[in-house]
Amino acid sequence: MNTDAVEVRESWVPMIAIALGQMLMSFNVAALPVSLAGMVASFGVPPTTVATGIVMYSLSVAGFVMLGAKLVQRFGSTAVFRAVIGVFAVAQMLMVVSWAAPVMLGAQLLAGLAASVIVPALVALIAHHYRGAQQATAVGALGSARAAAGVAAFLIGGMLGTFIGWRPVFGILVVAAAVVFWLSFRLKPEDARPEVKIDLIGVALAAAAIIMIVFGFNNLNRWGLGVARPGAPFNVFGLSPAPIMIVVGAILLQSFIAWCKRVTARGGTPLLDLSVISSSRERAAVYAMFTVVGLEAMLNFTVPLYIQIVQGRTPIETAIAMMPFNLTVFFTAMLVVKLYDRVAPRRIAQGGFVLCVIGLLWLAWVVRNDWSAIPVMLGLITFGIGQGALVTLVFNVLVTAAPKSLAGDVGSLRGTTQNLAAGVGTAVAGALLVGLLSAGIMVRIADNPQLPPAVVSQIDLDSINFVSNDRLLGIMEATGAGPAEAAEAVRVNAEARLQALKIGLLLMALLAALAIIPAGRLPAYRPGEIPDGITPRGAKA
Repeated sequence: MNTDAVEVRESWVPMIAIALGQMLMSFNVAALPVSLAGMVASFGVPPTTVATGIVMYSLSVAGFVMLGAKLVQRFGSTAVFRAVIGVFAVAQMLMVVSWAAPVMLGAQLLAGLAASVIVPALVALIAHHYRGAQQATAVGALGSARAAAGVAAFLIGGMLGTFIGWRPVFGILVVAAAVVFWLSFRLKPEDARPEVKIDLIGVALAAAAIIMIVFGFNNLNRWGLGVARPGAPFNVFGLSPAPIMIVVGAILLQSFIAWCKRVTARGGTPLLDLSVISSSRERAAVYAMFTVVGLEAMLNFTVPLYIQIVQGRTPIETAIAMMPFNLTVFFTAMLVVKLYDRVAPRRIAQGGFVLCVIGLLWLAWVVRNDWSAIPVMLGLITFGIGQGALVTLVFNVLVTAAPKSLAGDVGSLRGTTQNLAAGVGTAVAGALLVGLLSAGIMVRIADNPQLPPAVVSQIDLDSINFVSNDRLLGIMEATGAGPAEAAEAVRVNAEARLQALKIGLLLMALLAALAIIPAGRLPAYRPGEIPDGITPRGAKA
């Protein structure tokens, strides 16, 4: 038996390529919030436009990851992985040379399309190269690679962004992608499977649904929550297109589910096998996954926004402020598995969401204008413990609830859910905070004797956004306001910003609280009942 184990033991060189492939995607996503202020200054756009880059990436991954899984099956994981790594490198080159915000957005869209194929390819490559204990070790390494890349992105991105600029951060990814491409020739080739059919109608329905939903959420603030705002590209009888897109997206999503059922009934291969979400336990796992990833995206947008734009601090200071959170998520995600043989998954999930609620409520209470304060760090660490436990748990539960033959469909479902949640979470955070800021400013300037109508009328109140005090003073000077009026505008803006942040954190806590009850429907495994096997924690883009 030991002889057989030695004979089948494979080289770890392929795993280096696989882990680096995971790190490319995770580094890219984590580097965007750290580079927020630099991009805002380079492109002359509001922070929400840069956030759209995160949304574009997540949207393309969520929309096409199911197609990516089928491409990997049909053409072979090794060949497909090598090709999309090249596409990812081109996307990062575009990031480095971006001369305008639309170019940056296009680069992130292209990177997301590449990642939609890399996500399922990583798990397929591990299954193709390793067996038994080596396979379990490789899967664990993939999860660690994702977490480590997030920490590295904040550190490296913070230092480069502070002392050199944001573009070299993405230049590193160009070099890293070239290394991965070179290492990909050490991967074992996998035969293509031309018998695998791709459901193009399912692809179109799934992609259209996700694009409509994410774009709708991302433009709620710009186009209007109800009545169309001046920035809306069109209106429907005066109604904003944003909520209409969300509704249409939801209808298309239902149509996709109905189409998958139809394909299955006639004996075909659907884009997604719906049996992976047939029970309430599995749907609860998907809901928990969507919620926790969405909360993470909201916090990862909110904190850099406040530190860099409001406080005017450097990217390295942002990295330092976020480091306790990132390290906590990293270590908790690795250590929580030790609880699986003693605590039921539903209890871990409920406890994780309770910690998220406590952390967010604590942040809403203690946050002032100094994110370096110890109480704020405690809040971030508390939230990080809950986040780390949940991120590892919910996918393991989903995998163990489905037969091994549906592992590919579970992986596709996970990629879609996580990236859709990341896109929607970032979009909602931007729209929510800007909406709260706008409402707060409107209330404070109404009948304010220190801000006369002659001055207020020169300010574009239809495009209120987060700006630093220095920039606001510049805007006020352009209106001809006196020193006293400019100082009052700064005071009003500072109060409204802090109020928007606090209310935003409270609403995030409410969202986490709403997930506690559904999390109770997760399977209550007895000790030792969760099987060892492939649990690709690191497949998130």
